[in-house]
Amino acid sequence: MKTMTDNFLISFLQRFDEHPFDVKLRGETFHIGEGNPAFIVNLKDEIQGKDLLTSTSLALGEAYMNGTLDIEGDLFHALNHFLGQMGKFSMDQGKLKKLIFSSQSKKNQEKEVTSHYDIGNDFYRLWLDDTMSYSCGYFKTERDTLHDAQCNKVDRILKKLYLKKDMTLLDIGCGWGFLLIKAAKEYGVQGVGITLSKEQKKKFEERIEEEGLTGRVSVELMDYRDLKSWDRTFDRVVSVGMLEHVGRDNYELFVKNAEAVLNPGGLLLLHYISALKEYPGDPWMKKYIFPGGTIPSLREMINILSEHQFYTLDVESLRRHYCRTLLLWKRNFNDHRLEIEEKMGTEFARMWDLYLNACAATFNNGVIDLHQILVSKGINNQLPMTRWYE
Repeated sequence: MKTMTDNFLISFLQRFDEHPFDVKLRGETFHIGEGNPAFIVNLKDEIQGKDLLTSTSLALGEAYMNGTLDIEGDLFHALNHFLGQMGKFSMDQGKLKKLIFSSQSKKNQEKEVTSHYDIGNDFYRLWLDDTMSYSCGYFKTERDTLHDAQCNKVDRILKKLYLKKDMTLLDIGCGWGFLLIKAAKEYGVQGVGITLSKEQKKKFEERIEEEGLTGRVSVELMDYRDLKSWDRTFDRVVSVGMLEHVGRDNYELFVKNAEAVLNPGGLLLLHYISALKEYPGDPWMKKYIFPGGTIPSLREMINILSEHQFYTLDVESLRRHYCRTLLLWKRNFNDHRLEIEEKMGTEFARMWDLYLNACAATFNNGVIDLHQILVSKGINNQLPMTRWYE
């Protein structure tokens, strides 16, 4: 077993020595860090030094996707040890400018969003639960299933919104519609969802008909930027897992459009992946999973909301809940791995498996977080003085 080498790849990996691991390359084993290896990396070939320096994330991610790099044992276990050190990754923003800072025009953002969500309802149905909820669940107990957690999450959001019969509720980025259907059935609200995904709209409309909610719930193909010119207002507005697609330059524009359709005293709930600070985003994630995706920091969203006279009522972190959600998704995904590989190809399956495991690891390590922010448009003195949803 070697620790000293002239090989650039091994020398580069030695910076990630917080948790010891072994690298096997061409019949030799190199040890990184001190102590017994927490995981083992198998390399079939070199990874170019220039690629590692341009983007460590892209270089290692693509090597895993094409099978040049593999992990012995559990992928999450390895990534959980490794991705807590993402601050040591290299990223040349100049060379990656077009990828990291893609156009935030309507046309391009629609293309970016649909590239992820229009992969196909049949694909998502394989590994999501039957609510078709593609966002963080809420686990009340250790025994909760994925379905339980998604129902818990929606129940918690609807309670936070303090809904009353015949209120109007807008869901910005409504997905496949589970939240609005539940709101209409259990609270008697009038619900409208907007999405850019034709696949999601199609499935949502099928659900509305199946549930007998035609006339109470509807869905529109609409960009959030068109809300301001829409001749409608709502008592409540919610957005789950959509703010991440808006882009840093457009956070205020998003808030302005939500403000435009919310009645005075109305409540807005934002549920989104967040970060401690303002980062441009991960190159591999932007290239292969969420083109254009950028994670807002908690502080910048609170600041923007305050500038528009939104009063913060509650902030809650669900970071560990998202880690558990992702681990259940990746289990479901791998239960259908052969079917997915036959339909989408081996490289796609490895890419998606890496995405689910990497996200779980970054949530577990606090690289990213999940926050729910509840605010009112102006002062609302009609709400209970204590946390009514507990």
